[in-house]
Amino acid sequence: MPDLYFEDFSPGQVFELGSCTVSEQEIRDFAEKWDPQPFHVDPEAARASVFGGLIASGWHTGAMWMRLYVDSLLGGASGRGSPGIEELRWLAPVRPGDTLYGRLTVLETIPSERRADRGTVRIRGEMVNADGVTVLSMVSRGHFSRRGAS
Repeated sequence: MPDLYFEDFSPGQVFELGSCTVSEQEIRDFAEKWDPQPFHVDPEAARASVFGGLIASGWHTGAMWMRLYVDSLLGGASGRGSPGIEELRWLAPVRPGDTLYGRLTVLETIPSERRADRGTVRIRGEMVNADGVTVLSMVSRGHFSRRGAS
């Protein structure tokens, strides 16, 4: 049985999702496959870039947030998928050795008008580095089963 249902979420509620530390090799491996821009894959080119050094792809940062979300909350919830992301911002560079902390804030809960067995939870997801700088912010929605629904 899932631990979290639609009714377990309330606006203003904050969930700390845990942390992860990203290595240079992880940054380069992800970028080589998915976002091979020079400042993600080539340390020399990255030093000459506006970033002054190697940085993680924003997509990589989002993937790290998703992993923390699944491991700490979504994996034990009655999730029914998501209609998508409304807003996604990469606010500061993520560098090799950075430890990032995931956080989820519930913005609103919306019971389905058409299906009594579910509702939508609108959230703000964030990744914050060890200096307290928010490096990623997004707003998205997720569908969750209602408790006792068939």
